[in-house]
Amino acid sequence: MYVVFGASGRAGGETARALIERGAAVRIVLRRAEEAARWKATGAQVAIARMEEAGAVAAALEGASGAFLLNPPPVAGDPYARTEEIGAALAEGARRTKLPKAVVLSSVGAQHAFGTGVIATLNRLEALLEGAATATAFLRPGYFVETWSEVAEAAVAEGVLPTFLEPAQKIPMVSTIDVGRAAAQLLCEDWAGKRIVELCGPEDWSAGDVATAFANALGRSVTPAFVPPPQRVAILAAAGVPAEVAKALLGMYDGIASGQVAHEPGTEFRRGTVQLNAAVERIVSVVQAA
Repeated sequence: MYVVFGASGRAGGETARALIERGAAVRIVLRRAEEAARWKATGAQVAIARMEEAGAVAAALEGASGAFLLNPPPVAGDPYARTEEIGAALAEGARRTKLPKAVVLSSVGAQHAFGTGVIATLNRLEALLEGAATATAFLRPGYFVETWSEVAEAAVAEGVLPTFLEPAQKIPMVSTIDVGRAAAQLLCEDWAGKRIVELCGPEDWSAGDVATAFANALGRSVTPAFVPPPQRVAILAAAGVPAEVAKALLGMYDGIASGQVAHEPGTEFRRGTVQLNAAVERIVSVVQAA
């Protein structure tokens, strides 16, 4: 039985689907009971738990042969304090149940405790969860291609792709489909101790490459529109992003621009198979169907 936390999100959902496609027994851990029906329809078990509560985490992990653990993306409050709370609860739950194996979602750049904005919370998460399970793999993917869905409407409607990334700067990116497949593969592998596995797409891509992929999907021109740092705070505020969360997110883009968000030498390295055009076509199809 594999337990998957965060299945209502991108990486957790893809991990759950990849395990189910493998024919594995899966227990999905959700915060809200109203999301349970669609997962039960796949044959998965469902547990309802808050990741901040060690007892609820332990109950969800009972009998697991492995688990996919993560720190949900911040939406409010202090992201660093929330990481401490969730990381401690996940670690305690794993220890109470003597969890044999954990795959922990982290990020490229998580080797740094500072200078990477919100990614630094994953440096702390790794520290909190190290040794909590008998075997632990920290899966460090690159920038999610699916993050571009947040500005996809502008690309579809206006032919403009707003970006906080320099259009020509190629960075590690990967589709969450590949993240889910990699997490499922790791859970099904045998190993002992600690592993760090970095994951990227078939090649590194830039915001310009993403704009080209949108253009290919739409059959017309799409231009990347770089947003300079002084304008970003106001844009996030207008989108309703709380100040503490915005500061952490913007710190990540500063870390990418400075080269801090980069591979750590000596780690395992894997590349996925989902091409940029295919991932962007999926994003466009969702926007057009809405």
